[in-house]
Amino acid sequence: MEEVIHARGHENVSAEHASTFEVTTDDYLTPAGDCILAIEADRAPADFDPAFVEACRDREATIAFTIEAGGHTETVEGRGDPDLEFTNERSAVGRTSEYVDDRTILNGAEFAAEGFDRDLVDALAEGSEATVTISVE
Repeated sequence: MEEVIHARGHENVSAEHASTFEVTTDDYLTPAGDCILAIEADRAPADFDPAFVEACRDREATIAFTIEAGGHTETVEGRGDPDLEFTNERSAVGRTSEYVDDRTILNGAEFAAEGFDRDLVDALAEGSEATVTISVE
């Protein structure tokens, strides 16, 4: 199962955060948002199919977050958690930690924003259109 989000980069994308990465429906980004990869997302966790959400609530589930922009693609994997809510209407956040809130879409990520390919980050900082695919197995 998968969910697809369309968004775009922004000149303030820096992808320097050490423990999270995020895609948001917000239409702006300040330099302080160093975990944000893309803005103006057309969907948020609250929009995801209930069957997808249920599959992500399995601690054994593998959840993959793939972002494509400017001819570059990066995938980071994490895992599910029974406490995942998928109720936030603005932001989808992947975490290297076990912390869960209404924005969390996966835990135990292999890396955070700082680990994303710098060519991809540069494309996002240039405002490239982005496609995010979140899949669960």
